Amino acid sequence: MIRLVPPKAQTRSPEAAILTQKPQHGVAAPWVYNSAVPHERPTQRPGRGESREVAELKRVREEHPEIASAIDMQIALIDLQRRVRARVPMPWIEVDREWLKRQHELGRPLLRFKDIPLDWTDVRLMFRQTADILRRFDTIEAADHASIQTISRSGNALDPLVITWYEGAAQRGMPDPAGKADGQAAAPELPATPGLPATDEAPPIDADTLDQVLLLTMKPFLERCAEVVQQRTDFSTWTQSYCPLCGGDPEFSVITPAADRLLICSRCAGRWRFHPLACPFCGNADRAQITSFASRDGRYRIYACDVCLRYLKAYDGRNAPRPVMVAVDTVATLPLDAAAMQRGYRG
Repeated sequence: MIRLVPPKAQTRSPEAAILTQKPQHGVAAPWVYNSAVPHERPTQRPGRGESREVAELKRVREEHPEIASAIDMQIALIDLQRRVRARVPMPWIEVDREWLKRQHELGRPLLRFKDIPLDWTDVRLMFRQTADILRRFDTIEAADHASIQTISRSGNALDPLVITWYEGAAQRGMPDPAGKADGQAAAPELPATPGLPATDEAPPIDADTLDQVLLLTMKPFLERCAEVVQQRTDFSTWTQSYCPLCGGDPEFSVITPAADRLLICSRCAGRWRFHPLACPFCGNADRAQITSFASRDGRYRIYACDVCLRYLKAYDGRNAPRPVMVAVDTVATLPLDAAAMQRGYRG
């Protein structure tokens, strides 16, 4: 998952955060910060041809110029993904009710690689232009950018990388004891060393960089699938902390007006209900070992686990003026990331 933190984002001014200690008896008091997120204002109406997310990001940029670089990069990524997503055809996915029930019992994600409507020309375009954007904002190294450009222009070199990346999470869950095949495509074997090994044409690529670029590359295709499947499928029986569609880890969460917590997938943006307090990374549900803190306006929260030291951000939709916008809210909450990391937690 790419962390949209500009170089200066973790250097905080004295007024940036007012943190209070967690009181005794395991009850977490909020840590309040002054200038982290936008103040309550009506959402700006987007201009012609401009998405609502981009309009909202521009408003956040006006109020918080200290994160302007991260916002500009996010806008560039949104524009690229929107252009490609407009060309992604409607996926044809039929879900048998009994098969779905079985998948849920085994904790196995629904979406098979063969079901994703991929045009490999668009995939290579996304891979190349995503790297261009990340390099423009100094998010990836020049050597990694050069290797990505080489891969994108080297025939089918990208194909097995995409398949292996996708199947790494999509094959989660228990094997079927009945031995029934689910039609999942087998991932080709690649070297087990981190990142992409060096070739005559390109130097090796850092593993985290490759994962980030592949995640952003596949977003338009996976989000299109999630959009269709979630309208037709009941995920109320899914109890895992990873995505029921593609197996991805949660990137964000939203608290609904009914006070349910929905996790949001980092890969396909699919949503599913999860325990309102438990850590999705280690399963810890001990309230005394969960630290929660919020923005001053209460729009955003962080749930941090004192067992594994991971945290997840949330948009509190109970009294919010608009629905959650992951592309906006992950950037608007950068100061909350800084607050969490100063306390020793990691995303």
